[in-house]
Amino acid sequence: MRCQASLSTQQSENRRRHAIIRLMMSGFFGRLTWNKECNVSILDWPSEERPREKMLLRGPAALSDAELLAIFLRTGVKGKTAVDVARELLTQFGSLRGLLEANQRQFCAGLGLGKAKFTQLQATVEMSRRYLAETLQRGDTLRNPNDTRQYLLAKMRDLPHEVFACLFLDNRNRVMSFDEMFQGTINGASVYPREVVKRALHHNAAAMILAHNHPSGIAEPSKADRSLTQQLKQALALVDVRVLDHIVVGDGHTVSFAERGWL
Repeated sequence: MRCQASLSTQQSENRRRHAIIRLMMSGFFGRLTWNKECNVSILDWPSEERPREKMLLRGPAALSDAELLAIFLRTGVKGKTAVDVARELLTQFGSLRGLLEANQRQFCAGLGLGKAKFTQLQATVEMSRRYLAETLQRGDTLRNPNDTRQYLLAKMRDLPHEVFACLFLDNRNRVMSFDEMFQGTINGASVYPREVVKRALHHNAAAMILAHNHPSGIAEPSKADRSLTQQLKQALALVDVRVLDHIVVGDGHTVSFAERGWL
């Protein structure tokens, strides 16, 4: 019995070895290796998960930063889809904003990036800025406070130093001009009410929106900001120019004096 059991075990082992040999000769293990190492295309994904199809179906707001970036990148690199590359880039640069603000040397050091992609991205960013600027072109009426905030964010958020600016309006609240009046250091800018009044008279403005940025990224107004606003309001009232708002621009958000009841 022990001899028969041993023989049976040996035969089973031989059959297993022969099966392995046949699989190897048929290329089975080669196919396994290929499947493990092959590049999985986004086209292999379910259609509702592909970034482009997802955008068309649900709109751009439904996409993650990585998916939006993948559409811009168009293609991945060997062994990685465009979404994989996008995720790695967002991790490398810390955020989408970090990637958009990178200089050419920093950008081109990223995976799968080069001068062509850098110029494409800069063109896209500039088109976005100009699109926002067109919402407040000369002669446009300020109907939506959110448009004003978005415009000022695009203009002032990324400035490395503090800037005090004015939106000059006519008696129908139509934009006459956006002027950067004073520049300072990272900690502040000196503002002279007399110069603001002179510029308002130059434009023959009927109303104004004041604005300045905080390079620290924190939009909360200081006591000095509130004091200055009252000084400007009083000086401009002497020449019949109304101050409609003072907006402080931080990193991605704003604070409105009008909304807080400070005017």
